[in-house]
Amino acid sequence: MGLLEKSKNIQPEETPEEEYAHEVLVRIEDKMSYISPFRVVVVSIVALMIFSATILAVTWIVPYDKVTVDVVYIQSSAGHVILTEIDNDGSRDISEISLIVRFIDSNNIEIDRFSFNKSSLPAHSSVSGDNMELIVIGPSVWEEYTIDIDLEYKKSNKDFSKIELEYVVGEWKMEQFSHGTGIDFF
Repeated sequence: MGLLEKSKNIQPEETPEEEYAHEVLVRIEDKMSYISPFRVVVVSIVALMIFSATILAVTWIVPYDKVTVDVVYIQSSAGHVILTEIDNDGSRDISEISLIVRFIDSNNIEIDRFSFNKSSLPAHSSVSGDNMELIVIGPSVWEEYTIDIDLEYKKSNKDFSKIELEYVVGEWKMEQFSHGTGIDFF
């Protein structure tokens, strides 16, 4: 037997780290026999349900304020239409709502306006409709106009909040805007 054959037959001794790694590998292989695709699917569904319940709890239980004003401006050969909507996306009611929308031309002259008042708006709801529309009849000259919006309301903690917005319109036939207050917890 030559030197090469002797070196092939020698089994190297395992170090303690290698022995430990081998034991861990054997344990993992034993545990893998208990994992099945069905169990993976069931655990995934349970995890999704827990995550959904957490999101639902934050949305409906944790108190927060969030108000959004949505505006749609449309112009045609017959005139201008401004549609508004107030969204109370928060988890608490708002009250004493006052909305004033003014339509101003490029010379800073007020063409028309409307005001809307509401005593309260429940959580996770919105208000819009005919009384929140501004229709300006007359030919559109495709000039620059300004939509001036003032919204005041009282939060559930009795603090008043005010949103003042100005949108320059007239370049497009239809324009949409949305402005939110952000989320204010507690």
